[in-house]
Amino acid sequence: MENKSGKYKWLKWLGGIVGVLVLIVAGLALYFSAKWKPLLTEKIKEGVYSGSHRLYHIDFKDIRLNLLTGTAVLDEVSLLLDTAVYNRMKAVKMAPAHLFQIKLEKLQINRVSVLRAYFKKQIDLSSIVLDHPSIHVIHNKVSKRPDTSKGDSTLYQQISKSLKSIHVGAIRIVDADVDYINGINLKPLHSIKHFNMNIKELLIDSLSQYDTTRFYYAKDVNFELTNLRSTGKDKMYTMKVDTIQGSATGKTIRVTGFQMIPLYPDLTFTRKYKYGKDRYDMKFDHIEFEGINFVKLNTDAELEARVLKIGPAKVGIFVNRELPAPPNLDKAHNFPHIALKRLPIPTIIDSIQLRKVDIAYTEYNPISQKRGTIYFDNLSGHILNVTNDSSRLAKNNHAIANLNALVMKSSKINIHINFNLTDKLAAFSYKGHVGPMDLMVLNPMAKNMGLVELESGKMQSTDFDIKANIKGLSGTVQFLYTNLKVKLLKEGENGEQPKKKGFLSFLANKLLINDDNPTKGEAARVAHVTFERTPAASFFNLLWKGVFIGMRENVGLGIVPVKSPEQSMKKIKDKKEARKNK
Repeated sequence: MENKSGKYKWLKWLGGIVGVLVLIVAGLALYFSAKWKPLLTEKIKEGVYSGSHRLYHIDFKDIRLNLLTGTAVLDEVSLLLDTAVYNRMKAVKMAPAHLFQIKLEKLQINRVSVLRAYFKKQIDLSSIVLDHPSIHVIHNKVSKRPDTSKGDSTLYQQISKSLKSIHVGAIRIVDADVDYINGINLKPLHSIKHFNMNIKELLIDSLSQYDTTRFYYAKDVNFELTNLRSTGKDKMYTMKVDTIQGSATGKTIRVTGFQMIPLYPDLTFTRKYKYGKDRYDMKFDHIEFEGINFVKLNTDAELEARVLKIGPAKVGIFVNRELPAPPNLDKAHNFPHIALKRLPIPTIIDSIQLRKVDIAYTEYNPISQKRGTIYFDNLSGHILNVTNDSSRLAKNNHAIANLNALVMKSSKINIHINFNLTDKLAAFSYKGHVGPMDLMVLNPMAKNMGLVELESGKMQSTDFDIKANIKGLSGTVQFLYTNLKVKLLKEGENGEQPKKKGFLSFLANKLLINDDNPTKGEAARVAHVTFERTPAASFFNLLWKGVFIGMRENVGLGIVPVKSPEQSMKKIKDKKEARKNK
């Protein structure tokens, strides 16, 4: 019993000593916290003010410091901008392209070594966490002094008089609301919610200032956005993105699950507009930029990337031909190399790589009241030198596309397109080869869009070489086939199936259409095509129209006169009136 009693006494003494020590440490912590609080407040504000060349100052309601856990918490924090200082920086061409305004309820700093900071002049902490901040990013187009690269001091040189080093294990921005604002009119360009960023191993010292493996002194800066949803201004589409992820040192941006979803069925959608408007239904599983120059993107608002990878993806395009084209609108403005010029920032992409992209182009024929669709499945290939940058264009003003796909799910097509990126008429040329095909697979499109049914026919190949611009096209097409027979159709009433024009079909097969190319004992025929483009014709329409006209000429049907939009609409109105009278 005595041994046990002695043991308990010893434990009581030990517990008492530990308790006293805890009280002493707690008391000292409270004392030093009180003493350090005004000093830290002053140092933080002075550090932000001086470190930003007086451009920013930070304000907060309170700072809570716990020396036992090494935690500091700043309440109701605001990072504020001095516009007068910024205007002076712009005047001497030293202003940054991006400005920041930040507000948040709480900023937490974990595992701060206060004594080390005071005695050794070294800032060392585990992490800084900004929880649900509101961030305004203001972009301004600024000019730079030619000699800024020589005259600017590094960030370490700016802090070296008062500190030897700054090390932060991680800086985390959690669930932020970000507004990207035009600095000219202060109107939001983009708004993003649920934005997360992680800055890893930030180190500012005498060696890291020259470490080229770091991005602005950090081992990596990565970001993520999840579950983005928005509806366009006209409330006709829903835009969805599952995730957007980026890494500065990896030089990548990855987008997964991007969708552009129409809110109405095809005819309902198009009939909500007074004039013809294409309807798009798109789903991209994967979009990825590689080799991005994030420094240039940040400082100069210029996009420069080594490669852009797109696919797998599905794209549906629907055109309703019952509606008139918009007055004074030329669809040439959406030609790829014209649209490229309209990008809001200078862009250089060395290569765009397409993989497993399925495209379905559908037209509604108001006369037959049917839809016709042409399919291009598994579109793959690459496009080189995609740019609107004037300096790059001075060296090379051509973008080259080499693509292949499966046409109507049965025949392979290879196409080479050469875009002149500086030509005033948006000149381009295209040539290619289409492999063997049973021509009757074209009937779902030919019957509904062209009121022609193919009864028989085998294509050996089609080769084309065409030059084009916004005015039209010219070139050659060779269509090799055997045993071609067709039916000419007239439209059915009230959506009924088209009916055969028996006598005209007989005459066409006997007198006009050549059954084979080459005809036995003769050289293969080559069509020399010309076509004058109307303003309502899109890039895709112009592309296939040249090949289609050449195929008709090879067959012997000659060129079909192209109706103006007014003539086409008159025919549609006359047909509707005839149906109404019946």
